[in-house]
Amino acid sequence: MAYLILIIVIAVLAVGSAGWLLFVRPRGRGAVAQAPPPGTVAPPETTAPPAGATGTATAEPGQAQAPSATGAKTAAPEIERPPPSAGRLAALRGRLARSQTGLGSVLLNLLSRSTLDADTWEEIEDALITADVGVTPARQIVDELQTKMKVEGSRGMAEARALLRAELLAQVGPGLDRTLHTAPHAGHPAVVLVAGVNGTGKTTTCGKLARVLVGDGRTVLLGAADTFRAAAADQLQTWGERVGARTVRSGREGADPASVAFEAVKEGIDAHVDTVIVDTAGRLHTKTGLMDELGKVKRVIEKSTTVDEVLLVLDATTGQNGLRQARVFAEVVDVTGIVLTKLDGTAKGGIVIAVQRELGVPVKLVGLGEGPDDLAPFEPETFVDAIIGG
Repeated sequence: MAYLILIIVIAVLAVGSAGWLLFVRPRGRGAVAQAPPPGTVAPPETTAPPAGATGTATAEPGQAQAPSATGAKTAAPEIERPPPSAGRLAALRGRLARSQTGLGSVLLNLLSRSTLDADTWEEIEDALITADVGVTPARQIVDELQTKMKVEGSRGMAEARALLRAELLAQVGPGLDRTLHTAPHAGHPAVVLVAGVNGTGKTTTCGKLARVLVGDGRTVLLGAADTFRAAAADQLQTWGERVGARTVRSGREGADPASVAFEAVKEGIDAHVDTVIVDTAGRLHTKTGLMDELGKVKRVIEKSTTVDEVLLVLDATTGQNGLRQARVFAEVVDVTGIVLTKLDGTAKGGIVIAVQRELGVPVKLVGLGEGPDDLAPFEPETFVDAIIGG
């Protein structure tokens, strides 16, 4: 009897053990999932992270990314401190002198000759015209020099340099007001509208100008109203981020540039910044529709506030062609100042004289290199000294 009871107990234990193993054993590859007992809630399955994972969750497409378990954030770009504008041209004078010494040395060698005959004066005039001074200014310079040389009878190099310096300085116009109007007024920021032909360095000039103003203690907001060149807004924003200037831009390519300019000025007013710089699309001076659009940008801005500066960016290496471009721009918008870029890359510095005479507005800024701080306020004395090597 006892033997029979022992057999029954062993059998019951064997059957129970087999059922328990069948229910709780982990599912392997190809195993069939077992349903939980009625009335219980199965816990959610979890997948172990791959080797080397940091615990950051990866969101499915279209879902928000969970915050990183490490709390890491993308580092903000370091804000740079540009140098002030004062003395920039003097610091860059060497670059200007290297590109202009050809003109200066030719003129000084001619003027210091023992005999100044008609052929020599014609050579002097030709040298000035070749340097893009322009025919009329070149003749005026020669006439003035002839008169002074006859009166003073000077022939030495030092005397010739002094006379040439005085005459070139008079033609460059030391008395012109080259002030950049970038100070806020009546509770509104100053607005600077920047225009120019494709390829003159317009967007880069906007970024460099922001650096000039920040270096002088101004707060700046940039308006990316060049909506037709895909990289223009990105390029402008990169310049702004380096000096802590916000950029207002459209969310789509080909948007209305006037509306972007209007929004930039509006945000500049709300944020109480000192200066708003509006970059416009490069346009050929022969395209009437594009030029009309530039006029529209200015008119739309003026619904909110005044446009304090309209800066026309010209490539100094284009010479007389740049003058033809400038005339058309001046007919569409009231240009208040010229920015001459690439002045270090040409020996035709006479374009400064020619463009000022043509438009009746001063050169206010010059670009003398590819560096971020190579845009400088124009100083007539420093410029002339660089030309003649004085």
